[in-house]
Amino acid sequence: MDERVAKPLPPQTPDWLPFYEAAARGVLSLPRCQQCGSFRFPPRPVCPNCLGKDFAWQPVSGRGEIWSYVVMHQVYHPAFADEVPYAVVLVRLHEGPKMLSRLIDVAPRAVQIGAAVEATFLPAGNGLYLPFFRLAAGPAT
Repeated sequence: MDERVAKPLPPQTPDWLPFYEAAARGVLSLPRCQQCGSFRFPPRPVCPNCLGKDFAWQPVSGRGEIWSYVVMHQVYHPAFADEVPYAVVLVRLHEGPKMLSRLIDVAPRAVQIGAAVEATFLPAGNGLYLPFFRLAAGPAT
């Protein structure tokens, strides 16, 4: 009998569908306001910058910098018990929005604010792919 616990998945609503479809292709895509041109994340029906309601999904670079982070030492969900400690990062994407995700392939003690990162996509279950971040070879800016 398999005793593993499934990891919780993020919301899968129609507003998020284009995000997940792009992620499955290895592309980070965000809604961009047709009125002011700003990108936004998470997806929402109104632009937080100008209150415009017209937007189009566009691919973005997937590159940015670590804006903030926390290292998880406590097991808050049993599905993550084998992964602690791990770093959860708030990434400021080059295009502007901030995105919360995991930093992979680096020891949590090596995480630094301002470090350049780039998105990579990993399966999360139920056919869903999610963006995670790795340290990038080049500068954050």
